[in-house]
Amino acid sequence: MLKDTALILTNGRLDTADAKTAHGLIRGTDRFSIVAVIDPVECGKDAGEIVDGCCRNIPVFESIRTFLDHSQQKPDYGIIGVALSGGRLPEAWNNILLDVLENRINLISTMHQLLSEKPVLRDAARKNGVEIIDLRKPKPTDQLHFWSGEIYNVRAPKIAVLGMDCAIGKRTTARFITEMCRQESIRTEMIYTGQTGWLQGYKHGFIFDATLNDFVSGELEHAVLECDRQSSPQLILIEGQSGLRNPSGPCGAEIIVSANVKGVILQHAPFRKYFEDLEHLHCLLPDVKDEIELIRMYGAQTLAVTLNGEGGSREELDAYRKELAQRLQLPVVCPLHEGTDGLLPVIRRFIAQQHQ
Repeated sequence: MLKDTALILTNGRLDTADAKTAHGLIRGTDRFSIVAVIDPVECGKDAGEIVDGCCRNIPVFESIRTFLDHSQQKPDYGIIGVALSGGRLPEAWNNILLDVLENRINLISTMHQLLSEKPVLRDAARKNGVEIIDLRKPKPTDQLHFWSGEIYNVRAPKIAVLGMDCAIGKRTTARFITEMCRQESIRTEMIYTGQTGWLQGYKHGFIFDATLNDFVSGELEHAVLECDRQSSPQLILIEGQSGLRNPSGPCGAEIIVSANVKGVILQHAPFRKYFEDLEHLHCLLPDVKDEIELIRMYGAQTLAVTLNGEGGSREELDAYRKELAQRLQLPVVCPLHEGTDGLLPVIRRFIAQQHQ
C-alpha cells in the first residue's frame, strides 16, 4: 500500500532538541513517506546526517517554494516537526504555515494550540480546499474510557520505557527495542503515548497530554487491552512521557500502576544536570539509583538503563556506562551508538518469568 507523502516543517530548529518529532519521523515512519524537510538554517543538507549522521535521502529545503520548484510531486501533508514548551507556535510561523495551505497541502499540527481554530489559517484552509489536523485536540468525553481493571486480564508481558526527564529519547529507544525484538522473532507491539508515535504509524496508543486527566488511566488501559486482543503480542512496550519527578509535568506512575507494568527500562542522560527547560530554577535531576528505587516502590523492576549521551563525548559516555553498570549491577546500553542488542537477554528472561 502506498503511503501518503509528507514534508516536515522545522523552520530553523531542525538541529535542536525542539525538533524531536522531526527526528523521529526522519529515523522512520510506517505512516508517511517523508520527501523533504523545510528548514532555512540547514537547507542543502540531508536531514538524516543532521539527526544522527546517517544519509537517508531526505533533502532539506529553504522554503516550500524552493521545494516545489525542485520537486515534480506535491506532497499530501505538511507536518509541524517541533514540540515547543507551552505547545504554542510563535507568530513567525504563520508565513510557512500559510505557504503550506496556499499550495493546497494539508497541514498536520502537533501543537496544543488548535491551529484549525486560528482564523487566518482556518480561512486559508477553507479557501484552498485542504484540512488542518490538530493531533492534540482533546477527544469528546463520550469517546474516552475510564479505568476498569480489565488490565489484569492482559496476557502479554509489559515493559515501560520510562525516562529521568522529558526530551531524553524514550520513544526512540522504545522503537529500537521493538525493531530488535521483531527481528528476533518476538512478536512485539509498542503503545504510543505521544503524537510522534501516531505519526510513525504505531497501531495502538493514545496521546497522553491531549487527554483529560480523569481518563488518562482508562485510555492507557484501553490501548493495552486493544493491543493484546487485536495483535496478540508476546511483548508490549509502553512509551513513557516526561519523568516521574519532573515538576513541570510528572509522569510515569500512571503507566506503571494503571497498566500493571512489572518491567521498566529507564532512559537516562548522565550529562544533563537539570530538568529540561527548568535550568533557571536549578531543578536538579535525581540520582538514577534513587529513581530505580522509586520505580520499585511503585511495584515494578528496572531491567536495564539506556543512556542518551547529549552533552558528553563518546569516551565520557563509555566510561560512565561501565561505571553505572558496575554500580547498579544492571545492563546499561547506549542505543544510538551500539543499538539495543545488549538488552535482549534480560528481555527474554523477563518474558519467561512473567509466564511462570
